Amino acid sequence: MRKLFRYLKPYWLIALMSPLLMIGEVVIDLLQPDLMSDIVNIGIFGGDMNFIVSTGLKMLALVVFGGFFGIACSYTATSASQKFGKDLRVDAYSKVMALSAEQTDKFTTGSLVTRLSNDITMVQEVVSMLLRMLVRAPIFFAGGIIMALSQNVNFGLVLIVSLPLMVLLIILIMRKATPMFMKVQTKLDKVNSVVRENVGGARVVKAYVRERAENARFGDANADLMQMNIRVQRIMALTNPIIMIIMNLSVCAIIFIGGKEAEAQRMMPGDIMAAITYTTMILSSVMMIGNSFIFISRASASAKRINEVLESTPVICDGGARPEECGGKIEFRNVSFAYPGASGKAVLSNIDLTVGAGETVAVIGATGCGKSTLAALIPRFYDAVEGEVLVDGVNVKDYDLDSLRSRIGYVMQKSELFSDTVANNILWGKSDATFEEIREAAKIAQADDFVSAMPDGYDTYIAEKGASLSGGQKQRLSIARAMVRKPKILILDDSTSALDLETEARLRKALREALADTTVILIAQRIASVRTADRIAVLENGSIIACDSHDKLMESCAVYRDIYNSQTKGGDAQ
Repeated sequence: MRKLFRYLKPYWLIALMSPLLMIGEVVIDLLQPDLMSDIVNIGIFGGDMNFIVSTGLKMLALVVFGGFFGIACSYTATSASQKFGKDLRVDAYSKVMALSAEQTDKFTTGSLVTRLSNDITMVQEVVSMLLRMLVRAPIFFAGGIIMALSQNVNFGLVLIVSLPLMVLLIILIMRKATPMFMKVQTKLDKVNSVVRENVGGARVVKAYVRERAENARFGDANADLMQMNIRVQRIMALTNPIIMIIMNLSVCAIIFIGGKEAEAQRMMPGDIMAAITYTTMILSSVMMIGNSFIFISRASASAKRINEVLESTPVICDGGARPEECGGKIEFRNVSFAYPGASGKAVLSNIDLTVGAGETVAVIGATGCGKSTLAALIPRFYDAVEGEVLVDGVNVKDYDLDSLRSRIGYVMQKSELFSDTVANNILWGKSDATFEEIREAAKIAQADDFVSAMPDGYDTYIAEKGASLSGGQKQRLSIARAMVRKPKILILDDSTSALDLETEARLRKALREALADTTVILIAQRIASVRTADRIAVLENGSIIACDSHDKLMESCAVYRDIYNSQTKGGDAQ
């Protein structure tokens, strides 16, 4: 928690006002029992109605002032905590966006969503509580003891017995409950992960009639969360009843001691009433402190998870190089790569490949042979374990990431569109593109016809993840997004798989005309998609076994011929 309090520094003034205002409210609350004691002792027993009225009006005025202080304290505490939460959420989100793919995979998406939402909200609520309770409980405690003892020092005997019992109870509950709070958040991660997977993959769930199975999976995760929460709440539920028992026994002891003192004419009834109220205040303040520590323990579990994100150092870091010219030449020099946690099994082994500026090189091979991984090393989604990847003779690790990635248009296997207009989705490629540039990119991608036929054209709003579009439409808009950038390097990672052969043929022709000076890395499964490339690299088991034109590969590469023949017999190659 201490590490996160730095987010309160910009709002120190309003954060400081909250406890100061609380002091005013607490002081007024501490004065009320003493005034009530005077009303009983002087006004009622003395038969002085004027004193009762004047003191009552004084108490009423103090209540108004106390209410003002309380409202102002709540406002300032809420304002400071909300601003604290906003800044913390922005920093945590920025850190998540800066993490590499392997780090995001390690945290899991569901866990990151929980940390950015539930965990930060938990810490934010505790900050608001502390700004109010940090002063209220200690002043109530100290002030209550002073005021109670001022009535009669014998009341201290009650406090000597009751206070240690309450403190011991709170310590025992905290020791038992604190480790469980982390488990609760972990269970919540699982629930969020299941929800995210099934909402995002709803069509697959329905297509395979998996509703019952996925409902059961969610039910199991939800039941685990419920059981863990019940275990925590069972422990927490013991707190208030036991504290109330201690509190009521203390009141009984005060009444007993006070009755003896009154019988001996050393105390008035009003003083006993005040002592009971002050004792209740003291014990309530201890309960407040105990509850605060319990909430702090829970928030500490959340704070730890947030700090894990904030303190994560991105594995992929800027190199700083910003070459002004970009020809588009790509080189792989003895490159090997294995995914973290993959038991050292190499996905790519000893890759040597040079792609000249303006050249189109296709990569083909069996599923899982490393085609997409090879492409992902160019914009540094991952770093090679061995060897070097160079762009225009500069190792990609030496590039400034923005400078490197701004030169590349990347169309991935899975088309990622956002809940926004068609035009704004294409503008992701170039934020300052004109409408003419947007439409030209869409024409090259063979998307202009279907976009223009939409009710609002390029201003048509796309549903989340492009749910309102077909697979082929999403792929073409993704290609348009890359084309509007006019990249020097274009990577098409199996990005035409949902297109029919006629549309794909028109797209390839438009790309050849528009990308005369652009280096193209084309990854595909179909021979028809790659046969017109300048060269075709054949990947098998993570190694390039051949790289040449279609005609020469048909003569020299048995693996390529097998792929061609299998597709030709199936009628796929044209």
